[in-house]
Amino acid sequence: MSTLPAPAPPVTPETQPFWDATAEGRLSLPRCLQCRTFIWYPRTFCPDCHTFGVEWFDASGNGTVYSFAVTQKGDGPWREVSPYVLAYVELEEGPRVLTNIVECDPSSVAIGQAVEVVFHSTEKGPALPRFRPVG
Repeated sequence: MSTLPAPAPPVTPETQPFWDATAEGRLSLPRCLQCRTFIWYPRTFCPDCHTFGVEWFDASGNGTVYSFAVTQKGDGPWREVSPYVLAYVELEEGPRVLTNIVECDPSSVAIGQAVEVVFHSTEKGPALPRFRPVG
């Protein structure tokens, strides 16, 4: 298994707390102070009740594979690392994040499989949260 590319993400003032946490090995998410919704993709307002009051908290980093696809033929820097897994992981806190499943044989990934976050460094500071099977 080859190492996946880890391009630096675009960081905006709105997503800065999320990316700063990844550089420290933490998965930090915003949560609405009004309706208590856990928010993904990080932003400064709640997509459910539309208030601007959010707080940042450290998520557990645990989840399950909600859906996935094994990519057999990538393009550009991804060409050399095929096959690889692109997946939606449902976090314990509720949101579903688009990510990669790593550190396993792609053919062993299954819907409902327990996973935990790992962080892959980029060349510019923030790390990319990816997930690996638990146990």
